[in-house]
Amino acid sequence: MEPILLYLLLINLLTLFIWGYDKQRAKKNRQRISETRLLLLVLFGGFFGGIFGIVLFRHKSSKQSFLLKFTGVALLQLILLRFVLRILWE
Repeated sequence: MEPILLYLLLINLLTLFIWGYDKQRAKKNRQRISETRLLLLVLFGGFFGGIFGIVLFRHKSSKQSFLLKFTGVALLQLILLRFVLRILWE
């Protein structure tokens, strides 16, 4: 498996796990993972994990300000990914 694909698989699994963990912490009124950290995971390649986390756990799905930030970071991440893949496979 290509290293970049392995990285993307692992970061997305980590992102999904963290999203679920944060949702459980929210249900128990415990200290949460900051939105900034959640968004950083998306920026570093966890776009699909973030999407699945929002849908699967219904986490942050009604918070419009977060969804707007998520969309912006996801678009930036996809642009960066396209740029990196173009460089690697030319």
